[in-house]
Amino acid sequence: MSATGTIVVVEDDPNIADLLDMYLRQAGFRVLQATDGERGLEIIGREEPMLVLLDIGLPGALDGLEVCRRLRSGPKTAALPLIVLTARDSEIDRVVGLELGADDYVTKPFSPREVVARVKAVLRRVDGPPKGGPEVLVVGRVEVDAGRREARVDGVPVPLATRELDLLTHLAVNQGLALSRQQLLDGVWGAGWIGDPRTVDVHVRQLRKKLGDALPLATVWGVGYRLG
Repeated sequence: MSATGTIVVVEDDPNIADLLDMYLRQAGFRVLQATDGERGLEIIGREEPMLVLLDIGLPGALDGLEVCRRLRSGPKTAALPLIVLTARDSEIDRVVGLELGADDYVTKPFSPREVVARVKAVLRRVDGPPKGGPEVLVVGRVEVDAGRREARVDGVPVPLATRELDLLTHLAVNQGLALSRQQLLDGVWGAGWIGDPRTVDVHVRQLRKKLGDALPLATVWGVGYRLG
């Protein structure tokens, strides 16, 4: 995947924002910055970027979590790839950010190279349908359309965040198999991903919330999850 396109960095610390700006530009991206949530939403709405890097701890009433909520509730931004930046000791912010639909998170202090790598990893998942295999997978009343990057229940599209759709697709490809959290992390987030295995649980909760009883997703105690 070639690194081209616009990324919006919503971060109130100018040192962090400029550092991310420099590394992302070196990687070939066009970068736009916003120092608060209101300005961030304005730029995102105008520019329709390929990905957003969003600081959870933004000042003012429109903090990062509220920006995340608004993005995920907007018809044009519901599936916009989103990575949240959080303080190392703010586990609750990371969990809430994931529950609101963030595709990944990076804790501060971080390596800018790691951020660029995570950006590319998220974008690879939306760069097109996987090669080989059926483009539409059917599990009960749920259809997973790899070509359109879309999930449907009874034929009606259901907006999912990028990582949620990736997880659903991986489960559908392995329909009927009990997969451990580590297998799901390796298959969806990548074998080199560093993070909390509970991230899987957060995304499973979101899938169940959004797809309801149409999704035959079972918890296999002591193992992980099984679809179908």
